Amino acid sequence: MTARPTDELEATGTRAQHGSREGAGGAPKEAPAAGSVVLDRSDPSFLARAYEVYTEMRAQGPVVRTRHYPFLRDEDEEKSVMAGERPVREVLFVNHYEEAAAALADDRLASDPYALMTPEQRETLPPVPVEFRPIMRSLIMLDPPDHSRLRKLVQPSFSARAMEALKPRVQRIADDLLDRAEQEAAARGEAAPERRMELIKAFAYPLPVTVISDMLGIPQEDREAVQQWAEIRAERFGDPVAVEHSRKLIAAFSGYLRDLFERKRRAPADDMISQMIHAQEDGDTLSEEELLSMVFLLYFAGHITTVNLIGNGVAALLTHPEQLARFKQDPGLARGVVEETLRYWGPVDYPRSMRIATEEIDLGGTTIPKGAQVAIGLGSANRDPQRFEDPDRYDISRDDAHRHIAFGRGIHLCLGAPLARVEGQIAFETLLRRLPDLRLAAPAEGLRWSAAGGMRGFRELPVLF
Repeated sequence: MTARPTDELEATGTRAQHGSREGAGGAPKEAPAAGSVVLDRSDPSFLARAYEVYTEMRAQGPVVRTRHYPFLRDEDEEKSVMAGERPVREVLFVNHYEEAAAALADDRLASDPYALMTPEQRETLPPVPVEFRPIMRSLIMLDPPDHSRLRKLVQPSFSARAMEALKPRVQRIADDLLDRAEQEAAARGEAAPERRMELIKAFAYPLPVTVISDMLGIPQEDREAVQQWAEIRAERFGDPVAVEHSRKLIAAFSGYLRDLFERKRRAPADDMISQMIHAQEDGDTLSEEELLSMVFLLYFAGHITTVNLIGNGVAALLTHPEQLARFKQDPGLARGVVEETLRYWGPVDYPRSMRIATEEIDLGGTTIPKGAQVAIGLGSANRDPQRFEDPDRYDISRDDAHRHIAFGRGIHLCLGAPLARVEGQIAFETLLRRLPDLRLAAPAEGLRWSAAGGMRGFRELPVLF
């Protein structure tokens, strides 16, 4: 089978018109129902079978009707969860590559969940739980002009020039972490190639956390506490205990940040938080809530997805020995490891924030009614056999792997994508250069998805080196 080439869509919020691949030229059809499928990326058991589910849904068409468990949007839903209930909503799931890429760049699919409401209707909504407001009102849930105003304040920090300047620092952090792992193994009396390391805890997690903490300007002495507060790893947001735990962590992190903002106002430094506090765009400044939302997004998106990229990539390499051997022979394939891992086991199966159709849309020959909730299946699209040849094969030399949409597309293209790529490439190259005997410390069959934070990743990855 030959994968179909495709043109890059514009990285702007534009209307993307695509005809149906089945019955082109005919009248749009209603999306078929995907049976009893309930999307739940916070459930490890769902993630374990998700690619099989996506294959079945793709066979039904580019868009299918299914259900999902949403994140809490207001106090009424929170009360339901605390009572042991989980709200379920119908959603249109876009699962083919062409249609998913088009949907990401279509400005008729709004990110604001209340886009169709009048100001008067918004005022009657139940209030969002105060602790969850920084998450619920983040950049990823805004449309222009607010989205444009906020994004341009931080975009320069992720430019190609900024990433090039950051590489030596990322390399030093990677080397320091492996130095520590070797020292700890020696203290336990272990010698190569039988030294042990839990790769997520010792390497994949602290590397991006240290980098984003440096960029934001979180003081060194505060980082241990911040990391504890930021461990919002609720596996299932429908679990009342998990919700309450997340609430306490978010409240503690928010309280810390408000205090840090005040310190940065009095004594600004050369870091992103200081820049955001003192930035003025067209006479405007960020409100306290906007500052909280931006830091939450930058901190969580700036490390959790990269933790999973590194962990998933190492797991993929160690369970595909022919690819591992190829990488050892050619370390220049580090970029290929990053892009193929993002395509094959991307950290986000589908964005938590659903899009809302602001008018009726024909997407791939399927009618998207006005007001419909739309989920865009990044993980499914990246395994679409009509776009990627033999998509279930992990191949670090795949020449079109970079065409994946793991980082999204359009105006909501992941802000930290350049940073994740730099960190991933340095992490993979450094690991295999310094630890050539790296291998799993337990059978591959024992690896389990954790779904921490609603993302695809491993909580633990024990290795020998």
